[in-house]
Amino acid sequence: MVSPGGEEERPLLDSAQNDCPQRKALPALCDPRRLAHRLLVLALMCFLGFGSYFCYDNPAALQTQVQRDMKVNTATFMALYAWYSWPNVVLCFFGGFLIDRVFGIRLGTIIFSSFVCVGQVIFAMGALLNAFWVMEAGRFVFGIGGESLAVAQNTYAVSWFKGKELNLVFGLQLSMARIGSTVNMNIMGWIYSRIQDLLGSTGHSTLGFTLMIGGVTCIFSLTCALILAYLDKRAEKILCKEQGKTGEVIKLTDVKDFSLSLWLIFIICVCYYAAVFPFIGLGKVFFIEKFKFSSQEASAINSIVYIISAPMSPVFGFLVDKLGRNIIWVMFAVVATLASHIMLAFTFWNPWIAMCILGVAYSLLACALWPMVAFVVPEHQLGTAYGFMQSIQNLGLAIIAIAAGTILDSRGYLFLEVFFSACICLSLIAVVMLYFVNHLTGGDLNWSAKKREKLQKLAAAEAEKQEKLRRQKEDDLAKLQPKNDFSLRNRYLSKLGAQLPNNYSSYLSALAHRSVLK
Repeated sequence: MVSPGGEEERPLLDSAQNDCPQRKALPALCDPRRLAHRLLVLALMCFLGFGSYFCYDNPAALQTQVQRDMKVNTATFMALYAWYSWPNVVLCFFGGFLIDRVFGIRLGTIIFSSFVCVGQVIFAMGALLNAFWVMEAGRFVFGIGGESLAVAQNTYAVSWFKGKELNLVFGLQLSMARIGSTVNMNIMGWIYSRIQDLLGSTGHSTLGFTLMIGGVTCIFSLTCALILAYLDKRAEKILCKEQGKTGEVIKLTDVKDFSLSLWLIFIICVCYYAAVFPFIGLGKVFFIEKFKFSSQEASAINSIVYIISAPMSPVFGFLVDKLGRNIIWVMFAVVATLASHIMLAFTFWNPWIAMCILGVAYSLLACALWPMVAFVVPEHQLGTAYGFMQSIQNLGLAIIAIAAGTILDSRGYLFLEVFFSACICLSLIAVVMLYFVNHLTGGDLNWSAKKREKLQKLAAAEAEKQEKLRRQKEDDLAKLQPKNDFSLRNRYLSKLGAQLPNNYSSYLSALAHRSVLK
């Protein structure tokens, strides 16, 4: 006997089955829902920027060789960093826009990685041809891909790890990037020496071959981009995710709607990094001239910021994840950085102390500052926001690189350090303003991790409640749909207590199955 409200009233397919077909169990390394697979993806994300960061500081590692072999002064040498940054004044913003709305994250990452590879090859060819303008062109092409690739890397991280793991993931990505920078600082001089021994002399050819060997790391990162694109596409199918369909149309005019908190984050970013990267670019000769270090010792101490950053970034990322209070951590990092520049400028204390402080502060700021963007920007605009942040950062770096070279040529290292200290002071003012703006507007940038987790759980519970109400309404509407002849007769016979033939139920099931196939 068929009970009232029985089989004929239930939907033919469960709603979950409509959303995503059932799949057989997968090995942990192949299942995007499992930790092992996500760790594999995280490793590829980290290596994605290895080549770019390795080659970005090739000029710093070879400052003496570049200036000698190419016969250029400090201001012209620093133009190599400026040419890297100039295209990103515009392209970083459009890079985020293209990732969000045109190429998608997978194709965009491959395209930007290809630009990095081609740019490094052109850079090396310029040295081989003894044409400094070709080297500048290579840095320009390299820059087109370099910063946009960082935007793609950040967007990948948010896509896979948004939530309590995000700060740790940012820290691990930065750690791997800084390993690339550290290896570059300590190995490129050695490679130059070995090429010099093979060729029997110094010169532009030795420099060119050295830079070409460094470009191998860019090819490695491009390979990681290809593998990561495949795994992300596969995860999209397995998890039945929508690819970038947010229902929102991103316009360039959306920038005017960015909150004051986000603009202050941008200012902190520009002023802080303007006092770190150009300093490292000129640091090797600074330590040789002021502290009378050897070339090898100067390279070692100039890379200490990156050496400390490599292990400490994930540690600080984990710490910020567990404790929250992002603004407080950023403020502490900025103050520590200001102290290190003052020590380098006005004292002859062992510079290892100041550089170690700078390394710790740099690592802490990156882990606390960059994730804050995800707290103040809607998810569908994350690519655009990170792109704009990289864009104005590169505008600052391009201007500061030229200014730093000019100041060094005309006034010396003392005035240069005072200039860097002034940039850090501007960053500190912006941090203090961000603290008060966040407090007055009730923002969540300085919440503790426990408070943020509690509110996230409440929001998730509310969303689940709304989803249950939606499904209940759908079920109620389904019950109000008109019945066909078979259903009406079935219900009538059930009420009478009649026994239905076995083949009758099978016949109804067959009809239902055929209706699904139609």
